[in-house]
Amino acid sequence: MSSHRVTVLVLDGALPLDVGIPTQVFHPRDGLPYELTVCGVATGTVPSSEGFGYAVPQGLDALIGADTIIVPGYAPVGRPIPATVYEALRRAHARGSRIASICYGAFALADAGLLEGRRATTHWDAAEMLALRHPDILVEPNVLFVDEGSVLTSAGVAAGIDLCLHIVRRDLGVSVANDIARRLVTAPYRSGGQAQYLPRSSPAPHGDTLAATREWALTRLHEPLAVTDLAKHARMSLRTFMRRFAEETGDTPLQWVLRARVDAARALLETTKLPVDQIAERVGLGTGSNLRLHFRRILDVSPSEYRAAFSGRTILTP
Repeated sequence: MSSHRVTVLVLDGALPLDVGIPTQVFHPRDGLPYELTVCGVATGTVPSSEGFGYAVPQGLDALIGADTIIVPGYAPVGRPIPATVYEALRRAHARGSRIASICYGAFALADAGLLEGRRATTHWDAAEMLALRHPDILVEPNVLFVDEGSVLTSAGVAAGIDLCLHIVRRDLGVSVANDIARRLVTAPYRSGGQAQYLPRSSPAPHGDTLAATREWALTRLHEPLAVTDLAKHARMSLRTFMRRFAEETGDTPLQWVLRARVDAARALLETTKLPVDQIAERVGLGTGSNLRLHFRRILDVSPSEYRAAFSGRTILTP
């Protein structure tokens, strides 16, 4: 991947964590192609939602030439923003920029017309407002983020980390995203994956009760993992475990384990020269043909095609 310019658009009332997340994830580091720019409607100081200000060195002209634009959330939620922002976002999207929002930033994308006819999400407490204001948008209030290709939206705060790591994973593969996650001391992903290299993360509306069980499973992907084993580790009845797991991940336990195994295989394809059969055995998928089957079904590519696309990435050291 050649040099890739990420521009964070800070609007009046921007939420501090929403601004901090993309600037941390895409901060220039050795081996990463990202160039980070922060801008506002105009140069100068942009007031935050918490009473302090952000010093932004550039105005909306910074969006020209941006490969990825990220709009952090701002408060009050849904308030009008300058029409020049909507126009700048529309022009950038027409030029081919990828545009993403964190939390309430989805309202800027929606008001600019970029979410029309698309799926989208925002913080759960504003999802109904977004749906009422824009009935042409399929608002999904119970997911961490939604990837519609050139336009992406995330739920609040921590979901912005999931979104940004997802973008890195799309651009540079699993290993680089995992390395950045380690730097941030956060989970590299909270669920599995779907087609076009896109991991599907899902909500945890009732908390992360089963987080320890999922972590336990991730260290044992090479072993047989029955649903009864997971339920036993969680100290729940099978029925309660199945219901709670679906609530927290959006997947059945077996679907989640399968996607986790495919993601583990992705990392090995990127960072090793192991044959596909050995990788399949290491991640608990048994045979190379079984790995190829699930790889093709979930990612729509073969393991060899994936290795050709993502092998040899620079792995950052702590």
